[in-house]
Amino acid sequence: MIKQTLDFSNPAYLSTSNAQLVIKTSEKTITRPIEDIGVVILDNQQITITQSAIALLLENNVAIITTNSKHLPVGMFLNLDGNTLQSNRFQKQIEASEPLKKSLWQQTVHAKIINQAAVLKRQGKDIKRLDFLANTVNSGDTNNCEAQAASYYWSLVFENYIQNFSRSPEGEPPNNLLNYGYAIVRAAIARALVGSGLLPTFGIFHKNQYNAYCLADDIMEPYRPYVDLAVLGLLGDLSLELTSEIKKHLLNILACDCFFEREKSPMLVALTRTTSSLVACFEGKKKKILYPRIYEPKCS
Repeated sequence: MIKQTLDFSNPAYLSTSNAQLVIKTSEKTITRPIEDIGVVILDNQQITITQSAIALLLENNVAIITTNSKHLPVGMFLNLDGNTLQSNRFQKQIEASEPLKKSLWQQTVHAKIINQAAVLKRQGKDIKRLDFLANTVNSGDTNNCEAQAASYYWSLVFENYIQNFSRSPEGEPPNNLLNYGYAIVRAAIARALVGSGLLPTFGIFHKNQYNAYCLADDIMEPYRPYVDLAVLGLLGDLSLELTSEIKKHLLNILACDCFFEREKSPMLVALTRTTSSLVACFEGKKKKILYPRIYEPKCS
């Protein structure tokens, strides 16, 4: 079953009863089975949630995201005990060798550039440069293919709609939409990592001592182009403000199809496939992390 994402944009009182999330608003009271929920977004300053609701949601590995006055995610609650083999997997993760981490980062950058190329190809852009970079990423990406690909990619990806776009978290729209989409995917990846018995803090490449989600930031790189694709679908609208309707569109990213060779999975399931494969790499059972590819339509 695909886990649900619940976005609360209006005042509400959230509690629990009989393993159900009880949602009380000024208009009605409804319930949702907690076992069916994957992500909860608290996006209103007048939401009250009980301690019992928080505890039960976390026990069921639900990621709880809080937002600020600009409706951008600023905090997240995650389960501390998401897997029965957690201690053993923590140890394997911490003991991972540098050559292994460099190989995993090489694979991650390769997968990201391949998906960036797929986004550009859908718009009829020249992807030869990205194809070349994807095929020349070396161990640990010491030749900096990720940055070279990013420079090329961002110069073209929104070109049909916006002149001289610059990707910056503080930049002009649609940067605000990208920020929101990335934050949602990041939270879902952190949830998947915990569910697979891994620590989101210890990354394979990102090492910022002030970042509690370095590994989530590593693993999300090949998934970022899915957000870019969703934002592309919004361009052309009269307004690029982060409205409830636009947020709903971006939340649908978690249910979009992700392709693994001949199989496909909704993103929430795909993320677990990726994090499970990462566990196998840390345990020495596999050498390749499993990332999805954005479907490339055939040229006519």
